[in-house]
Amino acid sequence: MIHLTLSRRAWVRVISFLAAGFLVLGGFLLAKHRQVSWYQQQQALSGQHAFAELTTAVTELDTALQKGLYSTTAPMLCSICSEVYAKTQMAQMALGDLPYANVELEQTAAFLAKVGDYACALSRSAAEQGGLSQEEREGLAGLSAAAAALSDELDAIQVQLTEGSLTLESLEQATARLSAAADDAGAATAGTSFQTMEEEFPEVPTLIYDGPFSQHLTQRTPLGLEGLEEVTQDQARQAAADFLGVRPELFTLSSCTEGELPVYAFSASLDGGEAYVEVTRQGGKVLELFTSRAMGQETLSFEEGVDIADRFLAERGFEGMEHSYYIDQEGLLTIHYAYTQNGVFCYPDLMKVSVALDTGKVVGYESSGYWWNHTARDLPAPAVSQEEARAKVSPLLTVQSVQLAIIPTAGQYEVLCYEFKCADDSGRHYIVYIDAQTGLEKHILILLEDENGTLAL
Repeated sequence: MIHLTLSRRAWVRVISFLAAGFLVLGGFLLAKHRQVSWYQQQQALSGQHAFAELTTAVTELDTALQKGLYSTTAPMLCSICSEVYAKTQMAQMALGDLPYANVELEQTAAFLAKVGDYACALSRSAAEQGGLSQEEREGLAGLSAAAAALSDELDAIQVQLTEGSLTLESLEQATARLSAAADDAGAATAGTSFQTMEEEFPEVPTLIYDGPFSQHLTQRTPLGLEGLEEVTQDQARQAAADFLGVRPELFTLSSCTEGELPVYAFSASLDGGEAYVEVTRQGGKVLELFTSRAMGQETLSFEEGVDIADRFLAERGFEGMEHSYYIDQEGLLTIHYAYTQNGVFCYPDLMKVSVALDTGKVVGYESSGYWWNHTARDLPAPAVSQEEARAKVSPLLTVQSVQLAIIPTAGQYEVLCYEFKCADDSGRHYIVYIDAQTGLEKHILILLEDENGTLAL
């Protein structure tokens, strides 16, 4: 056995080194602890500041909505609606800075988005009509009452935060608490208070207006599928096969979805790529086709590609479809089509067909707009003449062509318009839509055009 002995001086050195090591480690741990504490303090301060900003913005939103109830002139209403929109944006920004906003503040976020969008719609309505209808004022009153109730809730929480009887919890704490479906033990947190506020959220009025949060949108049914029967999985598979001219055995069911427009989804290996096809469960109509395949060297021209797409739709029974815009993405030509009725372009009835310019095969197809909106329309006669509508176009633009068109609005309402295709002095093209019933401007598009196609902004 070997005995190792250390001199007194060596022992002192060892002990000194160990002590120094412990001191360094202790100092490092202390520094890390202070750093973590500092970050936690900063996070808490940031959360408290965001909450104070949210409370202030909602209070100011409540004030602006109350002003709107008693405004009688269009200019003042438009000004107040702009103020309401600005306050909703401020509140949404503050909401986004709260660490648990996306965990349990869904109703609050949805309310702010709805109020902002409704304010924009009311501003347009006031400008066009010179004021608000009784129904619009009732909607504004309902939103004002809900904003007042929300403001009171936030003020109450703000007082508790200031007094120190309530603390803000982190995103991790809120997520863990909600996942466990139980409140954290110990002190109350703002997260649980928000959960209570969400559960007791004030009633929001039903809004029917020209916007994406309108109640009529949640009650929509696809017009193009009305009266059609539900199909079986096998019938849907056969519809997919017939649409592409292949054997149904090639398709494998990928999913069977519910949602606003329930579909059967199939996949198949076709033409050197994987094809994905969606078929509506009501009516068995092909809704979408996508093929993943690298494009080869182009052998077809743009005109030939358009001709292939035209024949593809005609052979499948789609009549009156006219192409409008296109884009060529490295050999994949995508053409936009709209349905025409008595010479009027019905843009809500939209379809897209993609043609591979190396093989001439249709490798993409999308028709949700068509099936949601297609119907035989009772088109009104224009109350405004073409000459009167043309006079509404900016004198800085030169009108190159005009036609009648049905366009969708934000709330999926349809408006009959004169579509003026124009150019400015630099040659850039624009499309100006003038309401054929009121003579008011409804929409302006800028056309970005290059060798690859046209994009409308």
